[in-house]
Amino acid sequence: MRRLLIAAALIAFAAPAFADTLKEVTTKGVVMSVDGVGDIDVAYKADGSYTAARGAVTGRWRINGDKLCTRSNLAKAEQCDAYPKDKKSGDSFEVKSAQGPIKIRIK
Repeated sequence: MRRLLIAAALIAFAAPAFADTLKEVTTKGVVMSVDGVGDIDVAYKADGSYTAARGAVTGRWRINGDKLCTRSNLAKAEQCDAYPKDKKSGDSFEVKSAQGPIKIRIK
C-alpha cells in the first residue's frame, strides 16, 4: 500500500511539468521546422481544433499525459507524440514523431 501511495505521489508531481509544456504549446502555438518542408506555423484553439500552414492544414488535438495527440485533414489517423517537460514560450526542442524528428519552438 505504501508503494502505491508513493507511486501516486510521484505521478501527481510529474504530471504538471508535462502539462505546463503542453499548455504553453496549445495556448501560444508553435513553429515547427521540418526537413525538406521548412517552418510551419501552428495555432491551437481552446475548442480542440488547430490550423497550420496558413490554414491549409486543419485538425483536432488533445492531450494524453505527456503526449500531444493530433489528427488532420491530411492524416486521418491520430498521432501522439511525447513532449519534454518544463518548456516555456521561446523555448525550442525536438520531438520524435513517426515521420522523424521535428524541431519545435513555442511562440
